Amino acid sequence: MSGTFSQLYVQVVFAVKGRQSLIHTDWDEQLYKYITGIIQSKGQKVYAINGMPDHIHIFISITPVCCLSDLVREIKKSSNEFINQNKFTKEKFNWQSGFGAFSYSHSHIDKVVKYILNQKAHHKKRSFKEEYIELLNKFQIVHEEKYLFDWL
Repeated sequence: MSGTFSQLYVQVVFAVKGRQSLIHTDWDEQLYKYITGIIQSKGQKVYAINGMPDHIHIFISITPVCCLSDLVREIKKSSNEFINQNKFTKEKFNWQSGFGAFSYSHSHIDKVVKYILNQKAHHKKRSFKEEYIELLNKFQIVHEEKYLFDWL
């Protein structure tokens, strides 16, 4: 009997449009639970989700049939609606276009989960821009800074 077997672990990072600090601690847990529900409804597993007022990190395992771009598009679309319908922000909320995706081996799961769950302490030492560019460089992803997120 043949089958498809895989272990694909991906950290996804994306920012609030215009890098505005709109995600507040009084409702961020509701957002994380909502996003977790979206991912689980698509048959994927969430290991960690956390962020800062201007961006979010999600660490997931995905199956080979999952199209990561489609999943992230659904997360952004649905969570935009969730945030706006619940009037969590005074102005209209939107995510910036694009995202970063960084793959890891099974042996890195614990380290990545700790990294994501420790975002608030981590960002006392460096900005999201520094963090994001460091990830791109660490994973040797060719990029031009002018095409990255809109930095305030």
